[in-house]
Amino acid sequence: MNPNRSADLAAFILRLALGVLYLAHSLQKIFVFTLPGTAQFFVSLGLPGWLGYVTAFVELIGGIALLLGVQVRWVVLVLLPFMLGATSQHLHNGWGFASPHGGWEYPAFWAVTLVVQSLLGGGVLALGGAKAGRMAAA
Repeated sequence: MNPNRSADLAAFILRLALGVLYLAHSLQKIFVFTLPGTAQFFVSLGLPGWLGYVTAFVELIGGIALLLGVQVRWVVLVLLPFMLGATSQHLHNGWGFASPHGGWEYPAFWAVTLVVQSLLGGGVLALGGAKAGRMAAA
């Protein structure tokens, strides 16, 4: 298989996985925990409540954009600080996500996948074309 084609396919698969996960997490904040509940949780962490609303909508819009392949590099770079913030909130819990209240391994892994997606671009079936998101070969 052509290495460029493999990279485009890998970017597509990663983009879809991230899009589905972000969409699921945002919808959970909106419909399960509710937006006021999410805001209250953020306050319990010592964060401003309004950040819960912002986070839910950034994740929702980001998840949809990733599924469609719209401005993938920009979208993951917008999502990255939110995931780094989630990682920092779990640092005191220990490494393993199975730790009480969840460790930092899972959100840190998400952060790494966002960086990888930004390097790969959107991949195949991204709006704007398969090559639109990929860096030019050096």
